Amino acid sequence: MSSAPHALIAGAGIGGLSAALCLAQAGFSVSVFEQADALEEVGAGLQISPNASAILRQLGALERLRPSSLAPRAVKIRRARDGALIAVLPLADAESRWGAPYLLAHRADLQRALLETALTHDAITICAGAAVAGFASGRDGVAIAYKRGAIRLEATGDCLIGADGLRSFVRQRLVGSDGPQSKFSGRTAWRALVDANRLPAEMRRPESALWLGSKAHLVHYPLRGGAVVNVVAIVDEDFRGPSGDFWSSQGDAAYLEARFARWHESAKGLLAAASEWRKWPLYDSAPLARWTGGRVALLGDAAHPMLPFLAQGAAQAIEDAAALGRALAGGHEIEQGLAAYQTARRARATRVQQESRRQGTIYHLSGAAGFARDLALRALGAERLRDRYDWLYDARPRGEASAL
Repeated sequence: MSSAPHALIAGAGIGGLSAALCLAQAGFSVSVFEQADALEEVGAGLQISPNASAILRQLGALERLRPSSLAPRAVKIRRARDGALIAVLPLADAESRWGAPYLLAHRADLQRALLETALTHDAITICAGAAVAGFASGRDGVAIAYKRGAIRLEATGDCLIGADGLRSFVRQRLVGSDGPQSKFSGRTAWRALVDANRLPAEMRRPESALWLGSKAHLVHYPLRGGAVVNVVAIVDEDFRGPSGDFWSSQGDAAYLEARFARWHESAKGLLAAASEWRKWPLYDSAPLARWTGGRVALLGDAAHPMLPFLAQGAAQAIEDAAALGRALAGGHEIEQGLAAYQTARRARATRVQQESRRQGTIYHLSGAAGFARDLALRALGAERLRDRYDWLYDARPRGEASAL
């Protein structure tokens, strides 16, 4: 009996762990190489839309996530200057409408649910503290070099999946400097977790809130059973900061206070309740012409970094993983399977990239353009607004429409 094909994955983030689970279901043995010594609790909130939660359910990770997640009743869109309600996107019936739940969760909780699920699979090995440092793809397999401290080691497999994020080493080696490079978008994201006990009841409701202002917007929603509120402020600004870990940059609360000085008191009170801010620059990239080469493929941010204005970064990585598993299931020839994966995913991921960029422009309109946007949202009404997300959220596709 022939042995199972062996997949090597660079990166144990959400995309890498999802890919490991999908490939294990497809009959692969999987080795995941993560440069961090341990999967730390970094990041903040995620909106896990039904197109992703349906896949998490199939992988067995959704039930592990549910106790720490929250299903919002709606997204409420408000005007920055006076808090006026502009529009409501209903979400209470998300599962019956789109085939899976819409959830809010901490990034670390999702990563933990995926890791715990992966650790139940005998076919999956997680190699922490192992940074992929080189690879070569041949006709019969792929070989990688990886570092554990000062020690350089090697591993071989049937394919290599680069799920190593925005600054992907695998993408750099696969595509080179000729491919599109990630560029600063002119916006920064500020994140904080606020103790819910410090906030009024209106800020603790089981819903997601989106405030639209001039050259800035604000998102907040409860996490972890309502114990904390996740806050994200995104502003148009220049950025001069550390070139390393985006999370290492501490934000100056005085800047936000001045930047949001003309916003409604409720929004300003929320910002003032945060004890610490972390900020990082948002990067964008033109679509890659190819995600694969030989027995190597890219996944998630390594393949299609996208702005967060549709909250789809993690969801699209999870979709990639599912498509990869389907393309390589059943003992298909590896290179053909990876090419089929690219074909299945590239157009949709590119569209989400483009729509996310467009959404950011809409969110940050000011003056007459912002006034017209608000009128258009009000005129749509809840049902037509929700219709615009069917193309994105539906786990059972029913045709496509434009995003907001």
